Formats: sequence, C-alpha cells, structure tokens
Amino acid sequence: MWVLFAFGSALFAGMTAILAKMGLQKVDSDLATALRTVVVLLFSWLMVFLVGSESTLTLVSGRSLVFLILSGGATGASWLCYFKALQLGSVNRVTPIDKSSTILTIVLAFLFLNEVPGTWKLIGLALLAVGTILMVQRTGGQEEEQASTGKSWIFYAVLSAVFAALTSILAKVGIQGIESNLGTAIRTIVVLIMAWGIVLLRKKQEHLHTIDRRSWLFIVFSGLATGFSWLCYYRALQEGPASVVVPIDKLSILVTIAFSRVFLQERLPKKALAGLLLVVGGTLLMLF
Repeated sequence: MWVLFAFGSALFAGMTAILAKMGLQKVDSDLATALRTVVVLLFSWLMVFLVGSESTLTLVSGRSLVFLILSGGATGASWLCYFKALQLGSVNRVTPIDKSSTILTIVLAFLFLNEVPGTWKLIGLALLAVGTILMVQRTGGQEEEQASTGKSWIFYAVLSAVFAALTSILAKVGIQGIESNLGTAIRTIVVLIMAWGIVLLRKKQEHLHTIDRRSWLFIVFSGLATGFSWLCYYRALQEGPASVVVPIDKLSILVTIAFSRVFLQERLPKKALAGLLLVVGGTLLMLF
C-alpha cells in the first residue's frame, strides 16, 4: 500500500511546482511560501481531526518531537530555497536539481538508517546524476535567457536539494510510531513559524495588499496540492524504506515537465530530453 501513497505523492508534488510557479510570477517568493504554508497547515490539521488522531498527540515521545521539529525546519529551508529558485529560473531546469536530492538521501539512508544500496540502485544513481547534468545545461538558443536571469537560481536549487534530503531522513526517524497525518501536521507548524518569521523579519507582509486574485488562486491551489503530497509522502515513508520511497516521489518530475509544457510553454531541448529519460530510467532502476 505504501507504494501507492508514494506515487500519489509524486503526482501532487508535480502539480505543486507548476501551480506555485504560476502563483509566483507577481509575488515575492518568501511571502508566497508563507501563504502556501497556511493552507497546508489548515489542510493537514483538518485531516488529523477527520481520522481522529488528535487524541494521540500526548503519546508523541520527546525524541519523535525533536526529529519532527528538525524535519520541519529542513522542509522550511528547502521550500524557501526551492521557490526562490523557481522565481529566478525555469521549471525545467530548477526541478531536476531539486529532485537530485535522491542521491544525497540514499547516501544518508545508508549512513544513518542502515539501508544498504544494491547494484541496481547504484547504477540508477549514476544515471540520475548524468541525467540531471544534461537537463540543467544550456543550449545555444537559451543564451539570451541565461543573460537575463543569471545563475543565482542554481545556488538556491542546490540548497533546496540538500535540505530536502535532510528532511526525508529526519522525518523517517521522527514519524516512527506516530500516526502519519499527525506527524505531518506537527511538522507543518514548524514550517509555518519559520516561513512567517522570515517574512516578518524582512517586512514583506506589507506587500500582501498587492497580490492579485489570480495569484491568490494559484497560491491556494499549490498549497492544497502540497498538503495532499505531504500526506501521501509521509504515510509512504512511515511504512516503506526511505531509499525506495524517495525515488518514487521524485518521479514527480514527469508531471512537472508535462505541465510546464502545457501551461508555461517551456520546451525541452534534445539534450534535456535525453537527460530526462536518464533521470526516469535511473529512478526506476533504484526501485529494484
């Protein structure tokens, strides 16, 4: 059953990136992240009360709570970096770097969770690494875009991947013995505090009145998609090995790129398409 939840996580995560990109076009990325987190928090706690797991809140151990808080902090950092990268760069180039967190996650799972990677998984990691490099490289026809946007998005995308990997490992430890919806809701509180802390520190809340109706709509829908993705992901992570759940979740790149072609008119050059095939092939190999 956890495999189905992992694929559900991939579907909603892929939708999140596109909805967020469309909502970020006229909104500061930190402010948009904070607003999305409010939606995720409300949704996650609604699910807690629907399944009746709020009664188990007092049973959460101190160890689990610490790891959930650390995981939430890593998630907040990953979000802030990811959506800043999305605002500065194209979806088709930011997403592959973010999804390469699979490599670091498997390394960390080996070091701290004793999940030993087999031969297929190692081959898959190699393909994933090569595919990511191909997808983020520029071609001649994209030089003008590079000059206008610069390379700062790379820095934020790499940080997003690092924090995403830490999130998975910390959450895997913290969510053991806890109802997954409750664990997700607790983590979201930490993300909310972190996101709004940055907004208030930089006084970006003053821009709330400048957000138009269209941006609000996409921010809310991206928050709902994130909520569904998280609920599926942490349910899968609770029952399945992190080194398998994470690669399945990263297949969301297919959904993201398909949606970016339809709604954002972002085309993949041949080299990037070859890279995508390697990324998908490597991800599938890691499931064996």
